[in-house]
Amino acid sequence: MPSKQRMRLANEKHSKNIQNKGNVPKTLKAAEDKLPVGPWLLGLFIFIVCGSAVFQIIQSIRMS
Repeated sequence: MPSKQRMRLANEKHSKNIQNKGNVPKTLKAAEDKLPVGPWLLGLFIFIVCGSAVFQIIQSIRMS
């Protein structure tokens, strides 16, 4: 009968939400404000994009 025990634990975990009518959070997990991409990776991406744009401009000036 592990399902009854699991249900009891879930009921105890969420029972405090009954008193918070209207102010219940969408999740009980802690919200993490992490970026999906780290700052180093973002910097590398911007460096590559801007660097390739600069090289493209220099190449187009040489060709004309």
